[in-house]
Amino acid sequence: MLVSVASTLGGQPPVPDLSPNATASPAAPPTPRDRNLPTIWVAGDSTAARGAGDLQQGWGVPFADYFNPSKVNVVNCAKGGRSSRTFITEGLWGQLISGVKPGDVVFIQFGHNDAGALNDEPPPPLRARGTIAGLGEETKEIDNVLTKKHEVVHTYGWYMRRMIAETKAKGATPIVLSLTIRDIWANGHVERGSGHYGAWAAEIARTAGVSFIDLTGLVADRFDKMGQARVHELYPKDHTHFNAEGADLHAAEVVSGLRALGVGPKGADSIDPYLSDKGRNAASVP
Repeated sequence: MLVSVASTLGGQPPVPDLSPNATASPAAPPTPRDRNLPTIWVAGDSTAARGAGDLQQGWGVPFADYFNPSKVNVVNCAKGGRSSRTFITEGLWGQLISGVKPGDVVFIQFGHNDAGALNDEPPPPLRARGTIAGLGEETKEIDNVLTKKHEVVHTYGWYMRRMIAETKAKGATPIVLSLTIRDIWANGHVERGSGHYGAWAAEIARTAGVSFIDLTGLVADRFDKMGQARVHELYPKDHTHFNAEGADLHAAEVVSGLRALGVGPKGADSIDPYLSDKGRNAASVP
């Protein structure tokens, strides 16, 4: 499903508290090559991050190849193991948003790690990265076993809305993506999403009045046609992390979805002027 919403539908959830809450100072993030150009930013987890090479690579790596570097920057700030919560609390989101300027585009994709324990996952490893399931305003106070600090944990929806709100506040365009596909099959069909995160991501985008790309559905349709044996070759490490070929396949579908939405940097109604030859060859999704 590809949704472009210009106005709020069904009521807007309460605006998140935008006060800083970083609990760590991460290493300097990637930065735009040419700050005079618009930038497409990627916020996500290991399924978008650089990874460990050809055997494990996130879609944000080949994604840059679909764009003309003389017209737009692509900055991949995704980091492995992060949930919507820890991407914010570790300061990664703060670093990304500090570089965002009016006319930029920000992709927001989380959920694979949000289902983890809030604070009490036993080692190994101890992570404390989960979010409260759902879209509401529920909270839970914890003494974080990793940071050794008191923390108020929110829902998946709260953290996603915060990133959307801060992106809008910078005059940039947020685009929410559903999750990448896992190599899990039943009755000849690949799994279409992990838990409720795809539906939640779509609802978050709808109520916030922003664009949504159902990457889960787009890639699942393609995988079903490819078949289980062929798709399994794309996941040499485990059922979640794909290789360079799988990363490029996901990236191509993101570009296709972006073309179908008619959304581009600087408020353009098309991404096509910013694409490379490879990007222009990516089929647009009806």
